Formats: sequence, C-alpha cells, structure tokens
Amino acid sequence: MSALEQIQFDNDGLIPAIAQDFETGEILMFAWMNKESLTLTIEKQQAVYYSRSRKKLWFKGEESGHTQLIKEIYTDCDNDVILLKVEQVGGIACHTGRQSCFFQKLENNNWEKMTKVLKDPKDIYG
Repeated sequence: MSALEQIQFDNDGLIPAIAQDFETGEILMFAWMNKESLTLTIEKQQAVYYSRSRKKLWFKGEESGHTQLIKEIYTDCDNDVILLKVEQVGGIACHTGRQSCFFQKLENNNWEKMTKVLKDPKDIYG
C-alpha cells in the first residue's frame, strides 16, 4: 500500500494540515488538503492546499508570493492529520500580513493581538 493510500481522508475527501516553521517550530497556519493537493505537495515539494470556500486547489503563495517550501511531511498516529514542516518564503504565512495565523491570545476573556503586521495586506494582495 502506498503512503497516500494510507491517509485517512474525511467523508468530504479532506484532511487537516498544519504548517510548521522548519527552523523555529512555530505553528504558522492550518488548512485543508484533499488527495490531489497532497499529491501535488509531495511532487512539487511546495505546499498546495484545498480551499473549501473557493472549492479549488490553493497553491500557497500564488497571489502573495509567500510560498511554503516543504522540508518534511508527517502524519499522526491515525493518519488523519498532516504536518508540513516548511520554509516560509518571505516570512509571512498569514493573509493578515503576519508571520503566523496564530497571533491572537486569550487574555481576560478577550482575544489580544500578540504580533505585529509585517506587511500591510493591501501591499500584498493589491
């Protein structure tokens, strides 16, 4: 059985994928993959996700230039979550212009923004 055949996609044909900075270990983002996007990620050694809202493949960085180069790919013990260890090109993973999508911390029952915007999204996406 091939590695891809061992992956446990959900009933919609999707699997959660976590992108982690290869050097620092920081969690950069979460997205979904389908079999095609995972196959392309493995082949191209660049992150390709599946956009549930647009119902199409999403080549990370196709608009922003902030691609994710694959260093290592893991799955969990149940083969139902993917972990991508990546080199984040440009240092920005989040569409808000931050390094990571996980920048809001719960403090006194409020979500506080813990990191600065590195680049204005208007300058990234036009």
